[in-house]
Parts: sequence; C-alpha cells; structure tokens
Amino acid sequence: MASAVLSILASALSTGAAAAPRAPHPTHPITDGRGDNLELNGTASMTTRTSTGKRVIQLTTGGYKQIGSAWSADRIGLDRSFETSFKAFLHHNRPGGDGIAFLAQGYGPRALGGWGGGLGYRGLRRSVAVEFDTYQNSPDPNSNHLAVVLGGNPDRHHKTATASIPLYGKPFAARISYDAGTHRLRVYVRGLYRTAKEKLMLDDQVDVAHWAGIRDGWIGFTGATGDRVSHQDVYDWTVDAPKA
Repeated sequence: MASAVLSILASALSTGAAAAPRAPHPTHPITDGRGDNLELNGTASMTTRTSTGKRVIQLTTGGYKQIGSAWSADRIGLDRSFETSFKAFLHHNRPGGDGIAFLAQGYGPRALGGWGGGLGYRGLRRSVAVEFDTYQNSPDPNSNHLAVVLGGNPDRHHKTATASIPLYGKPFAARISYDAGTHRLRVYVRGLYRTAKEKLMLDDQVDVAHWAGIRDGWIGFTGATGDRVSHQDVYDWTVDAPKA
C-alpha cells in the first residue's frame, strides 16, 4: 500500500502542450493530511488556509532571515525515475525574498541550510536543488528565475531559465520529472488561471543519486528570507516515486 507520503500521481504530461492520458488512479496530495509523514524544520509548519480549507506547508512566515524545510519522512529511490507536482504561493511585501527550492538530498529529514540567498539549502552538499528564486542576488540572472543547483551552492547554477510566469505574488503550479535511465531532469510550470498551459522551463542532465551521495534519499522543500521577506507556501504536493 502506498504511504500517505508517497502517494500516486499518474499525470505524465508530454514535453509538448498536449497531455498524455491519465492512469485511473486517484490523486491524494501529501499535504491533505495532518503532515504526520513530513519532517518540518526551522520556521516550517503545517497550517490550514481558511479561505479554501487546504493544508499548506508554510516554509517562511514573513519574518527576516527565516529558514524552513519540509521533507518526506520516508526515503525514495533516487536512482530510479520519479515525478512530483505541487503548487506554491510566494507572497507578502514587494520585492519579496528569497524563494523556495525542491531538493533531493542525502542528509536526512532534519536537513536545513542557509538563510537569504541560500534559499534554505546552502551548505547541503549532497543534494540536487531546483530553485524557484524571487530575489536577484549577485550570482542570479534576475528576480524571477528557475535554476538547477548541484552540491548545495546557490552561487553556482548548473542551468537557469527565466520563468514564463510570475513566481511571486500569484500562485503557480510546478511539475518535476526525473528519468533515471537518461538522467534527464525536467521542470514545468504553469499559472493557475483557467487558460494556463504548462511550459517546459528546464531540461537538464543530472545524475540525482550521484549528487545526493546515496541511492535511497529524501525529497522535499526549503525556503528562506533575508532582508526581504515573504510568506512561502507549498500545497497540493504529490509524489509518484518508488519507495526505498
């Protein structure tokens, strides 16, 4: 039986605009429950959004120099293919900093990195990070970009792309797929308005298990603020991955 953390997502979209047929499995996002299968660190907490009743991982809460992380309590096989999807709402003052990242890492469910431009993962050397960065620090191309970062150093981007939609101030959806056979990591985003279409933003070649330093590791999110602040929420998080 799939655990509450590793629930089945069967929405494999093609790299084009058209969607592949969905497999007949219900979607049960991880964040629908009480968060019993999540490990929350720093400023991260589970809360209920009163307007919608949705369960939300709030990584940062609008304060200065905050750091939060949320990890699946169960390991997944990082040397095998996986897919994850989630929605995020990064909001508060303008400009808001600093952003969030999705990580596969080999440290464990208590991992937490640096604040500000460290996006909550600086120093986690055994990791692959996908940034959703909303503040332009000196190494960054702009204040609305995605990046793949290896080795826990957000000052060195393996690949970057300017987001096709605003990452700050409006909710967005993201999907990340990893093909272990070809080591292809693909990141898609879309807005949450009715006519929005998913767009492929990053297509990179990365050996996730190699960089995580472990075959069976942890996945989850980090977020941080610095001198600029924001509320950074993740919800409707679903994972289709082999358990370790």
